[in-house]
Amino acid sequence: MTYRITGTTGEWEVVIGLEVHAQIATASKLFSGAATAFGAEPNTQVSLIDAAMPGMLPVPNRECIRQAVRTGIAINAAINPWSRFDRKNYFYADLPQGYQISQLYHPLVGEGAVEITPDDKHPDQTKVIGVERIHVEQDAGKLMHDQHPTQSYVDLNRSGVALMEIVSKPDMRSPAEAGAYLAKLRTILRYVGSCDGNMDQGSMRADVNVSVRRPGAPFGTRTETKNVNSVRFVMATVDYEAKRQVKVLEAGGVIAQETRLFDPDSGTTRSMRSKEDAHDYRYFPDPDLLPLVLDPAFIDECRASLPELPDAKRQRYATTLGLSAYNAGVLTAEAETARWFEALLAHSAQLQGKAEADVARAAANWLTSELFGALNKLGTGLTDSPVSPEAGAALLALVGKGTISGSIAKHVLEKMLESGDAPDVIVAREGLTQTSDSGAIEAAAAAVLAANADKVAQYQAGKLALFGFFVGQTMKAMGGKANPQLVNDVLKAKLG
Repeated sequence: MTYRITGTTGEWEVVIGLEVHAQIATASKLFSGAATAFGAEPNTQVSLIDAAMPGMLPVPNRECIRQAVRTGIAINAAINPWSRFDRKNYFYADLPQGYQISQLYHPLVGEGAVEITPDDKHPDQTKVIGVERIHVEQDAGKLMHDQHPTQSYVDLNRSGVALMEIVSKPDMRSPAEAGAYLAKLRTILRYVGSCDGNMDQGSMRADVNVSVRRPGAPFGTRTETKNVNSVRFVMATVDYEAKRQVKVLEAGGVIAQETRLFDPDSGTTRSMRSKEDAHDYRYFPDPDLLPLVLDPAFIDECRASLPELPDAKRQRYATTLGLSAYNAGVLTAEAETARWFEALLAHSAQLQGKAEADVARAAANWLTSELFGALNKLGTGLTDSPVSPEAGAALLALVGKGTISGSIAKHVLEKMLESGDAPDVIVAREGLTQTSDSGAIEAAAAAVLAANADKVAQYQAGKLALFGFFVGQTMKAMGGKANPQLVNDVLKAKLG
């Protein structure tokens, strides 16, 4: 659906662009050997370079450049074999140098694209969001305002940490599209391994650019809301800021080009400062750093090192494994989920002596419904699941071989989550093995039909939906241990 804001004077369209800062997953910083571990004591991961001591010269971290190039290749972006670092001059109390080393005029990565699915209920409806550039830059430090009643302290642990700034084009037109873009970008970064995507830890955050216009009119004046640290907050920022701008314009006001902050408690934005233009930062080439010149072999190595990416994996799951578009989307949304599913799939095929394509649907349905549902009740995620892919495959093999029924498998899963025991141990201990004793099933079915003669007459008169009732009652009479296929066969023969 086309997203519009209905004001008192008509409809308005929102225009959104995101500047995503993603911390590059390396053990050391962009220009120094200082560590980057999250949660360290303040000012314990600071080199002389990070503290901007006189005479200290930066040296680029090759792995930071490699990860940025791999990310660019993953979004089908142009890789610039020649790029350059610039100094962005401004004063912050947590910026010891008085400038930030960044890239403005000649970025490492040029234009690319990210395909998104704005609505999970319609996985086939996609949209391509353009990426203008990815440049590499160093992070600033952090001000701590809660350590002293009248003073702010400075923590320089993040000073010099390597960031990729991924700048989208203004192609998004709704909060849902902005949320889908950020989520998809985070998924790609996690697959590539260039950023852990942990927004709650500050390793990925977004500056949200929002403007409004009449549909089809030229772009309006935009505001930039800084450092939004969750997909949900990005969507809330777009929603609030767009509606705020509409109210201002319809009241005869003008939109100030400014930087704003999002308050997650109130769901509102507030003005922080007027928005600077590039010339206000007095950019110039960094005199301490030579241009980056990439060897073609280096770029080829970066390309060869990439794993199967989420879009390709999703397509393979749908075409080769025959999964539904929804399940394929769920299973590829996170790299860890895809790895868990593929381990489950491999072990299931091995235990059942079948091809992966023959067990894929059952494995996918069990994972996305039974296991996800059970883990959700426990308040835990797949990475902390008490049930391993190997144990899940063993459970599916018991169902596939007819040892237990699907309903019994749900009970066994509960016991696996509680005890950590293997499924075959639980089945043996509790006597849950499925029976294929046709005589016992026929006796139970006959008793059910005799006790429900009125329903038998209704069924034979054409009310065929009652067949499920008879199956359920027979399974109940057998304690859930009867072979479902035999129950169906026996009932069909008796009902005619």
